[in-house]
Amino acid sequence: MTQFTFNVENPTQQFIQISVNFNCKNDETFVQLPSWRPGRYELGDFAKFVRNFSITDLKGNKVDFIKVTKDRWKADTSSVDEITVRYNFFADTINAGSSFLDETQLYVNPVNCCVFTDETYNDIIEVVLNVPEDWDVATSMHRTKNGWEVANVDELLDSPFVASSQLQCETYISNDTKFFVWFNGEVKPDWERLIPDFQAFTDAQIKKFTEFPVKEYHFINQILPYKAYHGVEHCKSTVISLGPSYDVFGSLYKELLGVSSHELYHTWNVKAIRPIEMFPYDFTKENYSKLGYICEGVTTYQGDLFLMKSGVFSEQQYFNELQAQFQKHFDNHGRFNYSVAESSFDTWLDGYVQGIPNRKVSIYTEGCILAFVTDVNIRRATANKYGIDELMKRLYFNYALNGKGVSEADYKEVMEDIIGEPQDDFFDNFINGHLPYESIVTKSLDYLGLELNHEPSKSYAEGRLGFKVIKQDDGFIVNTMYSGGPGEMAGLCKGDKIIAVNGFALNGELDKWLSYFDDDTKTVTVLRNGMFKEVTFPEVMRNFYMKYWITKLSKPDKHQYTAFEAWKSNR
Repeated sequence: MTQFTFNVENPTQQFIQISVNFNCKNDETFVQLPSWRPGRYELGDFAKFVRNFSITDLKGNKVDFIKVTKDRWKADTSSVDEITVRYNFFADTINAGSSFLDETQLYVNPVNCCVFTDETYNDIIEVVLNVPEDWDVATSMHRTKNGWEVANVDELLDSPFVASSQLQCETYISNDTKFFVWFNGEVKPDWERLIPDFQAFTDAQIKKFTEFPVKEYHFINQILPYKAYHGVEHCKSTVISLGPSYDVFGSLYKELLGVSSHELYHTWNVKAIRPIEMFPYDFTKENYSKLGYICEGVTTYQGDLFLMKSGVFSEQQYFNELQAQFQKHFDNHGRFNYSVAESSFDTWLDGYVQGIPNRKVSIYTEGCILAFVTDVNIRRATANKYGIDELMKRLYFNYALNGKGVSEADYKEVMEDIIGEPQDDFFDNFINGHLPYESIVTKSLDYLGLELNHEPSKSYAEGRLGFKVIKQDDGFIVNTMYSGGPGEMAGLCKGDKIIAVNGFALNGELDKWLSYFDDDTKTVTVLRNGMFKEVTFPEVMRNFYMKYWITKLSKPDKHQYTAFEAWKSNR
């Protein structure tokens, strides 16, 4: 058995003291710290948070070792049967995928900070926490007499925990699975409102898959006093960070529901149904895959849709979420240059930052829209008998439960089996290509008796001049430009700081000054690379960035009415 011990001496210094005992079977033992964490498909370089790394035998004698990569060590174990690895891990970041220590809590995402060896990878692991006696622990790990236990390294790395005196918890049962809802931090949970809503979307999701992959599940919510929104999936749990505290059961409640439903759906999609390239995970390097449009796209679509199907969201609340995805899609001209499959592969390169202008798309947004189109395509082909639920259920039972990863060919084959006709064009043009989505979106909405409306953005900079800004101090930073729009034609550059219009200081009002000179020549003063420049916009009699929203047809025909009712229900 491998044993991990976590100590929290001097917690305000925010170093977690970690020690682990490993059995040694070879003359050389390689100790590995994960390079990334599932749910965030980029290298994490967690080793940069490690200091005072040492290896000894059980008597405390030094064992020789060298570092062979940035997060891998080789120990000389030719004369020992067991070693103890000790190190300090700096934990000063609190989000849904990090680790954190202070005087109020120990929050550990083990994939950040737990080393492993290949020889002991499948050994049972015991976890010991040396924390104050009045701290409770929120985790999916199995409680034992001396601590907690997991079956192997995979389960350890997938089992975050929070030890704190501030934890609050309630439970509910769905399909024989016990669900725990934990809150840590300053928050006043409205349990009478929350538990019925969680019960409803949980029941709805399980009904479609017919079973839940695990027998116990934990929603672990880190509530923060400042603005925060983040969720990370695990097999038996999720960690969600949300804030500010005072608004969690106010305007942020719909965000709490949305991220919770999304992360729950991940229990099937990604934790069970997994891209073949990540089956199993290789924590030592990048795990490239083109299937982000399934992993995150389908989950984004289904997570929100199940809130409507379960009655937790109204139709309009759901439309607000879907139309937000359409808005992001049409605003991003990277859709003309890079496919969602290519963008998925490149999450390991630049997937979580904006990157260069118009290079890529979001696997969440594009994947969500393609999942919506797939759902409607299946419904149209099967006279509303099936939707994308059937596709995902078949992937779960035919692949995940049989210990197999899913390839794009597998996904396409199951889709074609349900629809009954080839899907080559759909995959070639929209998943692996970058043809415009307008036609497939309009056709899908029309089938449901819906339409996508649009009007010019009310922002003069966006609607008339084709550029978006971020307010900063006494100016506005150019963030995005419409390809071929007046901003780009005038020579405006991403990163320019606009400080005046026609010689007038903005005083926090860019759009008002631009619209004031509506019929006149407009020249803005920008600060670029330490120099002031004048940029004059050409006169263009058209609109650029649009605002999009969904409405129902006032008089849908009977086929549209039937399709919509079937789509929004959970039958």
